[in-house]
Order: sequence, then C-alpha cells, then structure tokens
Amino acid sequence: MPDQILNIDDNPHLAEPRSLPTSVCRAVDWAYIEQRITDQGADTALFANALKRSDEALTQAFHEGEKVESLVKDRACIIDHLLKGVWRTLGLHTFDSLALIAVGGYGRGELHPHSDVDLMFLLAETADDEILHHLSMLIAFLWDIGLPVGHSTRSVPECTKMAKQDITVATNLLESRLITGPAKLFRALRRDSSPIKLWSSRDFFIAKLQEQRRRYEKFGDTAYRLEPNLKEGPGGLRDFQMIAWIAKHHWRAKSLRGLVEHQCLTSKEYRQLTEGRLHLWRVRFALHLIAEKPEDRLLFDHQLALAKVFGYSNQDHNLAVEQFMQQYYRTVGEMERLNEMLLQLFQEIIMLGDEPARFGVISRRFRKRFQARNGYLEVTEESVFKKHPSALLEVFLVLQKHPELKGVRACTIRLIRDHRYLIDETFRENPNNRALFMEMLRQPMGITHEFRRMHRYGVLAAYWPIFAKIVGRMQYDLFHVYTVDEHTLVVLRNIRRFTVEEHAHEVPFCTQLIREIPKLEILYLAALFHDIAKGRKGDHSTLGAEEAHMFCHQHGMNSFDVSLVAWLVKNHLLMSLTAQRMDIGDPIVINEFARKIGTILRLKHLYLLTVADIRGTNSTLWNAWRNALLTGLYHSTHQVLRRGRNMPILRGEIISETKKTALQILQDAQIGPAECERLWWSEFDDDYFLRHSADEVAWHTQCLIESGPPSEPKVLVRRLTPRGGTEIFVYTHDHKHLFAHITTVLDQQGLSIVDARIYTTRTGFTLDTFLVLDESGRPVEEKYRLDDIAHTLVKLLSNPQRPPPDVVRRAPSQIKHFQIETQIIFDNEPDSRHTQLELITADRPGLLSKVGKAFIDSNVLVDNARITTIGAQAEDLFYITNTNRHPIVSPEQQELIRHNILKHLNELPGFNGYTGQPV
Repeated sequence: MPDQILNIDDNPHLAEPRSLPTSVCRAVDWAYIEQRITDQGADTALFANALKRSDEALTQAFHEGEKVESLVKDRACIIDHLLKGVWRTLGLHTFDSLALIAVGGYGRGELHPHSDVDLMFLLAETADDEILHHLSMLIAFLWDIGLPVGHSTRSVPECTKMAKQDITVATNLLESRLITGPAKLFRALRRDSSPIKLWSSRDFFIAKLQEQRRRYEKFGDTAYRLEPNLKEGPGGLRDFQMIAWIAKHHWRAKSLRGLVEHQCLTSKEYRQLTEGRLHLWRVRFALHLIAEKPEDRLLFDHQLALAKVFGYSNQDHNLAVEQFMQQYYRTVGEMERLNEMLLQLFQEIIMLGDEPARFGVISRRFRKRFQARNGYLEVTEESVFKKHPSALLEVFLVLQKHPELKGVRACTIRLIRDHRYLIDETFRENPNNRALFMEMLRQPMGITHEFRRMHRYGVLAAYWPIFAKIVGRMQYDLFHVYTVDEHTLVVLRNIRRFTVEEHAHEVPFCTQLIREIPKLEILYLAALFHDIAKGRKGDHSTLGAEEAHMFCHQHGMNSFDVSLVAWLVKNHLLMSLTAQRMDIGDPIVINEFARKIGTILRLKHLYLLTVADIRGTNSTLWNAWRNALLTGLYHSTHQVLRRGRNMPILRGEIISETKKTALQILQDAQIGPAECERLWWSEFDDDYFLRHSADEVAWHTQCLIESGPPSEPKVLVRRLTPRGGTEIFVYTHDHKHLFAHITTVLDQQGLSIVDARIYTTRTGFTLDTFLVLDESGRPVEEKYRLDDIAHTLVKLLSNPQRPPPDVVRRAPSQIKHFQIETQIIFDNEPDSRHTQLELITADRPGLLSKVGKAFIDSNVLVDNARITTIGAQAEDLFYITNTNRHPIVSPEQQELIRHNILKHLNELPGFNGYTGQPV
C-alpha cells in the first residue's frame, strides 16, 4: 500500500479505528466520518466516497500482491463499519427491538469486490409502520451510496418457522453474524432458530447432499465446461462451503481446521482444500474487478483478461488462456475429489454412526485384500497398498466385477491417494499390472464408471503419465466444450453406451454395428488415445498413434490389434472430414476413401469411433444431418469394399441406379419414364444425377412437370428429408445474384446452410437445393416458418437485378473473442470442371451473403458448396467457375476473387476483421 492515500473530503488527518484491517484503513478517515455523522447527520456523498475509496484501496492492494484471504475479510470489515455508520445516521440504533444481521458469505465475514451483501433485519416481533419506514429509508440510502444489498425482514419466530422448512434459510442462519443492534435479540435467534437445534445431523446432511446433487445436475455433472461457474459448479467454492457447513452443524467446528482435530481430515487434505479455495478466491476477486459486477461465470469475455492478470503468456501450442484455464480445471478437479471423499466419510459417520462405520459387519471378502463393509469396498488392512502395490489397480477391477458395491470407502480412497507414489516406472513395467489394466478394458461392464473413478483418484494419470499432460487442458474455441481429459472419458462412455440396450434409441445403427466388433478393447483404447497428444508440437493424430502403438505393444496385444488401434488413432478425423467436406455422392470420392480405409473391419471401427467422438465434442454437433452424412458414407464405402478394390463404383452405375429408383417413386404420381425423359431429364447432364439422390430427383421432376417453365421463381420446402435437414428447392432463371439472394434470406432467417447444390440446365434454368438447419441444429419444424421462408425467397428472387440486401442479425457475443485469420485457398484438380475455393474465417451473421456478393463482383458462378462451422470458425468449400462455366485458373482472376471476398468481409488492410471498423 502507498504511504499516503487521501481521506474523505481530502481531510489531512488519519485514524485507524480498532478492528479495521491495517491494509486498507488508511484509505478512509473513519474518525472524520464519525464526527460528520454527529454534526450533520445523513450524508450520502460522505458514505459513497468512503465506499469508493475503500474499493480503490482493495483493488490496488490486490494488484500489488496482497493476500486475497486478507482482502475478502477486509472488505467485509469495511462494509461492517459503513453499515454501522448508516444505521446510526438514520436513527435505527434507537429501536431496541431491531438488529442488523449479516448472513450468507457476508455472515462468514467474506466479501469479494462485488459480492452480494446479504442482510437480515431481525425483529423481536412483527414490525410496526415506523420501523418499516426507517428500513425503507435504509435500503434507499444504501442504494444511493452504491451498495445494493439483498435483504429480508423477519422476527425470531418467523426465522424459526422458515428454518424448519427451508434448508437454505437454515444454512444462512448457521452463518449469521450480528453487525449492530441488541445482542439479546441475536442470542434469542441463536437460541430459538439455530439449525443445530432444528435439524438433526442426519436430516441436515441429507438435505445438503440433495442440494448439491441438484446443483451438479444443473451444470451437467462436470466442472469441465467452456465457461464454468467457479462458485456453483462442481469443484467450485460451494463444494468447500458444503464441507464447512456440515462440519459446523455436526461437529460444531468453527472452521475446517476443526475437522483435523476430529480426525476427519488430514493436515495434507486441509492444506489442499484451503489452497484450492484461495486459488478460486484469487480468480473470483480478479473476475469481479474485471467484470465490475458480481460475476461467477468464467465467460470468454473474461478468460483472456484473467490470464493476463495472473501473468500467463502464449507459448508454442499453448495459449496463455489455455494455461490459465488448465490450472483452474485442475484446482476444481482436486476440490471435487476431496468433496466426494469427505462427504462419503461424513455419510458413514452421520448416517451410520461412529460404531457401525468403524466396526460394521463385513459382508464379503474379495481377492484376499478387499472386503465390503456397509456396501462399500475397503482394504482388509491399511498396509495393503504398501505390501501389494498392484492392489492400486486391482481395486477398480473388483468394483467392475461387483456392481452391487456402492463404491470405495472414504478411508480406502484416502489410502489410494496417499499411495499413488508407488505407481512408478517399475510398477508400470510389471507384467501383472499391465495384465490388470487390460483385464479392466475387457470387462463386460463398469468401463465408464471405473475409468472415471481412476481419474478422480489420480490413479489413471499416475499409471499413464501422458494422460497427466492433458488433465484440465482446455482448447480455447467454441467447438470443444470439454477439457481434453473429460472429452476423452466422454468418448469412452459413448462407445460403451453403444453396447447397452437401454441406450439403443440414441444411435440405433451404432448399437447394431458394435455387436459385430469382436474385441471392444480396441475401440476403448482408440478412444483413450485419439486426443492424447493434444497440445504438443506436430500432428496430434500421428503422435497419438505412435503412443498407442507403443502402449498396446507393451501391454501384450498381438501385432494385428496393435496396428488397428494405432491406425484408428491416426485416422480418427478421416471419416468426419470426408463426410462434411467432400462430395460423398461422387464415386471418385467414395472410391478414394475406400482405398484409404482398406477393410470392412477398419470401416466398422472407424465409424463407431467417429460417432462417439462427435457426440463427445459438443452436444450440439450430433444431429440428423451428420447422422445421415456418416451413415451414407459408411454404406457407400461398405459397398465398394465388399466388391473389392478392383471393382470400384462407376459413374454410370450411380446414374443408372438413381434414375431407376426415382422412376419407381414417380410411378405413384402417374409419371412415367417417357414423360420424364421427354419433358425434363433430357435437359440434365450426368452431373445432375450424380449430385442428387433418387428421392430428390423424383421431387424435382414432379415439381417441374406439374408447373412447367416458371414465369416467376418457384420455391418448394421439405421439412425433413433423408439427408437429415430441411431442404429448400429453388427453380428459376439463372442470374448472377442468385446465390447471394438465397443465402441472404436464409441467413436472415437464422438458418444454418450445411449443403448447397447449384445446377443449371442447358436452357438457362437453375435448380438450387439448399439443406438447412435451425438454430438448434435440427430441421425447421414450424409450418408458418417454412411458409415464410418460401414467400420471402419468391419475393426477393422475383427482382433478379436488385442487389442482395445486408443481413441484419446480431452475432453471438462469444464469437468476437476469437481471433481467426481468414484464409482463402484455391485448388484446381486435373480434369476438374470446377475450381475449389476453401474459405476459413471467423463465423458471423451474413457470411455467405457477403461471399455471394464477392462472387457477383468477381463474375463467379457457384456450382456447389459445403458449409462447415466449427465453433466460431467457418470452414466452407465452394466449387466455382467463371461465367463460361470453366475453371478459374488465372492467378489474376483468383487474386481478384480473394480481394473481393476480403473487401466484403471488411478484412482488407486497415480494417478490423470482425467489426469492419478502421483501425
């Protein structure tokens, strides 16, 4: 702190009232405030200035390295003094039947910069009008000085009644503290409304445990979210408070240190808990200062700023924000583990009583080293792990084989954690331990639960050191919603769910296909290794394959299985990238993909791993469209592989089969082959039948025959198609604004275009098919919305010379925090009729409309498009030609297209790439 900080009204003399913290007391002249209250009464400016000065002092102290545990107590103490002064200023001290009580975090004497100041106005009896009037003045005064408070007004009997009924009220009263007013009134509250008196230890524990379970469910039972809540989320500050509440209620402990005295907590665990809390306090304190409000969510808005505050800097393959968040995730992970262990210990003590917990009946023994007591697994003696280190893995295998067990006893969890040091290189090279690990992977059940438990207890990272490197590792994007370790275990769970009949409805084809997999451990290992090299230099797929090959070889797998696991890890992105970025209706694409796959066995494994990976990356990614894409790619590839490599699928076969199936569909509409050929199919070349499915061909054909050549644009909409989305079909005269017009309308409607196929007939009519999804990634359901889409398109397309309007739609706030460099890549494959343009850029409203306008300026026609959005990043492919329908090979023409795209994206030099504002 500086030697001199000006006091209220720049009064030169300083005072240090007793009980005020020395770290901030010099910011405010409390003696001067006392004098002013006596002389002049209520003065909002006086208190507002005092609050402002003290907050500034706390902020400065934090940035100068003052201990956060002092600062949160300092602020509570400052607020105490302010409230006492305001209380006396407004004459509330004259009421001997009214007291001011601090509750919640403020009751604990802990306040972060913008934390809620929770107050209770305690009455001896029902408040009269005069008291209510004074309290109303008090609340208004506090708001006027910049101190919004949460408050309740209750009598002692009301507190007693509510505390009996509501565990939240009871908990608040457990931490209540008298600020000012009659001490006898507060003693009456303690006497009559004490939660210790009103709630038995058993009932209090059950209620708080249920409360925590509901809280965990609210956050998806994981702390590893993109924007976690550091207070309420699993492993957050509330978990620490949960332990403290139970300690206060059952053991009457004044602090967690009391649990050490009661031998419920070791000194090491106490240090881990307090260090974890202090880290979260530091983050929360800084977060409040950055957000300038009571914020507990680590939003993208604040993560970068927090990383800077805590001194992190970007490194190769490891951003500063990723380092900061990894430390956060590791902290809450440890807090969550300690919370689990202690609550289980409390459950034994409180629910079963001390005697049963220590000397309860042993119901069964397992493998000589373990036994069941009260439904939980425990070691037969404390020295088991010291004498038999292999038991550190064996314990999880026992749990897999005996699902009737509720879990591991708290005392044994503690022993496991304390003996993790035994899992060293000698332990890992032990053939018996390697066999135990593989035996776990081959169990018919318990894979998910026990690998998660191994992770929570720190055994998985100890046995598999490279896993330790990804623990808590986040990827700063909107695509990966979990940390790498959590994602890995979610993918493992997803594969396991394919084998469980009760989950068959989720992805029926996967449930059917996994029955054909002879060795499930191959899939499980591929899941464990597929992202193991994230964050390293180089291709994580290649590096992960090398790690998988070595690990599987060391663990006794035969060379064929080792190679299959390594191949799956190396190629785990191949299927999703092919399905989403290539034209899987093109036989050349399918034949090449089949060549890379090689065997049907590989195809089955890769399909299952790909689905599990996508579903475990982001809950919004898996939808009917991706399901249709991957399933279609699987069946087409399966057909090629079944025929043999020397008999690839030919263009003619696909065209013939498409026409044949379409004619069968059209028979129901009394449309025959001759009519199709005479009126319409003669207009189409082979590309049309290659790029459209049989049901689309039939749909288009029926529309064209029934309507004839359109005098105005014709737009048809199908709510749900076999391709998993809503299909929009546009039939009109071709013109250069067409792509931009259509994409503008669809974008303005909030629709995501995932596929666009543009086909122009020999007579100049265009048949454009757009596959779209709504904001939630599903087909558009509402009929009124479908009608509105069609009507708006017809209206806009009826004036082909009109320039496309701008899209007026706000971008999600999260997107602006990601700096994505725009890349424009041209590719001209030999013998191709198109030029392929790949655009990688930040996603934003109106993106496709802007690109369409750039194509207009460049005299470019779009024949096909594959639209992919990965979090905040758009990765779009356009198959384009010049106006003569020839590929664009001229470097000058390509440079013009690049320039026009950047111009419409406002990313030419001198402009901000997101807002378009000059820099």
